[in-house]
Amino acid sequence: MIERPPPLLSVQDLRLEFDTFDGVYRAIDGVSFDLASGESLGIVGETGCGKSVTAKSILGLVPSPPARIGSGRILYGDEDLVAVGEARLRALRGVEIAMIFQDPMTYLNPVFTIGQQLVDVIMAHQRVRPEGERLGRRGAREHALEMLRRVRLPNPERQMDAYPYQLSGGMRQRVLIAQALSGNPRLLIADEPTTALDVTIQAQILDLIAELMEDLDLSVIMISHDLGVVASLCRRVIVMYAGQVVEDATVARLFSAPAHPYTQGLLRAVPHPGRRASALAGIPGALPNLYDPPPGCRFQDRCPHTMPGCSRGAPLVEIGPGQRVACLLHAPSGAPGSSGVTRRDGCA
Repeated sequence: MIERPPPLLSVQDLRLEFDTFDGVYRAIDGVSFDLASGESLGIVGETGCGKSVTAKSILGLVPSPPARIGSGRILYGDEDLVAVGEARLRALRGVEIAMIFQDPMTYLNPVFTIGQQLVDVIMAHQRVRPEGERLGRRGAREHALEMLRRVRLPNPERQMDAYPYQLSGGMRQRVLIAQALSGNPRLLIADEPTTALDVTIQAQILDLIAELMEDLDLSVIMISHDLGVVASLCRRVIVMYAGQVVEDATVARLFSAPAHPYTQGLLRAVPHPGRRASALAGIPGALPNLYDPPPGCRFQDRCPHTMPGCSRGAPLVEIGPGQRVACLLHAPSGAPGSSGVTRRDGCA
C-alpha cells in the first residue's frame, strides 16, 4: 500500500457557536475535511450554510466573543490553529495562509492609494521573516509592483498611485489577489471572489487564479454558491448544509452521480442550455433554525426521502472512489435506519 503524505490542512470535527441574546447559534457542527498540498477544494452550499465562517475559522478571523470554538482541531502541518494563540495566527496570516474576500471595497481603504496599502501589507509580513531576508520600504514597493504585474493589472505603475474608487470592480479584485499573494503563502482561501463581478470579468479572475495555482504551487480553498465556478477551478468539492458536511466528492463524481438529496436539489436548480426555465426545480422549505436545530440530519424536513432513522443522522461514508456522503439512503445494509438499499446513481 502506498502511504499518502499528511495533508497540508486538516479540519477535524469542528464545532463553532455564537453566543447571542437569543441563545446559542450553532453555526458549524462537526465539520471535517482534509486538503492536500497543491490541491484545489471547493466548498458549496446555499447562503447561511456555514461556508464563509468555516473558512474564517481557519485563520481565526471570527470575532470572539461572540464566537467560540466548542470542539475540534484545525491542523496546519503539525500545528493546531485552534490552540496556537493570536500571536502565532498573526504570523501565519498572509505569509503561510492568505485569504481573498468577496467585496474589494470593504477590504481596501478608500483614503490610501493602492501602492500604499500593498506596501504596508508587505512590510507587515517582514516582521516574521529572518532578519537577512527582510525587505526595506523601497524593496517592498518593487515587490508590490511586481505582484500587480503578476495579476495582470493594466498600467501597474500608474495604478500604484490610484485610489480604490478609481479602479473598476475587476481591477480591485486583482489588487486583493496581489495583496493576498504578496507574502508567498502556501494556502489561498478565496471567499466568493467573483460574486460582485460581471460574467466576463468572473471568467478572467478564475483563469488568473487557476494560472497562479499552477505557477506558485498553491493549495486553494474556493468558497462559492455557484457550482459552475467550483467546477471550473476545483478538483474536489464538499457540500455543506446548515453547518454540516453532507457530501465530499471529486468534481467529476459530484456532477455525474450526486448522492445526497441536497446535492441533487442544488444541481436541479442550476440552469442548463437547452433546458426550459420552467424545468428548474427549487428546494422547498428553508434552512432549519440553528438556535435549535433538528436532531440527526438537518435536511430531513426538506428531503423527499425522509425515513425514521434520519432523526439519528448518518456519518459520512464512502460509497465510491472519491465520494463520501452522509445519508441513510447510502448506509450499509442492516445499519440502524437503513433502507437496506445503497443507491449510487444519484437519482432523486
